[in-house]
Amino acid sequence: MTAIINISLKNGVLDSQGKAVHHALDSLHFEKVDDVRIGRQIVLKLSENDETKAREEVTKMCEDLLANTVIEDYDIELVK
Repeated sequence: MTAIINISLKNGVLDSQGKAVHHALDSLHFEKVDDVRIGRQIVLKLSENDETKAREEVTKMCEDLLANTVIEDYDIELVK
């Protein structure tokens, strides 16, 4: 099973990297972009085949290490 974890800054948290990319896109005349938020994606190959157990384990990984839950949200997608 594969776990795909998308991590992004929570709404209201300043995304300075996103602002820099937005400014660069404006300077390249891509003026129809309203906002840019930068995140990251983590892909884990799991040996667990039970979806419930896999989700529980990956959630614990996110809470304990992979995401800073004070300023970040995460979304988990499991693919068999």
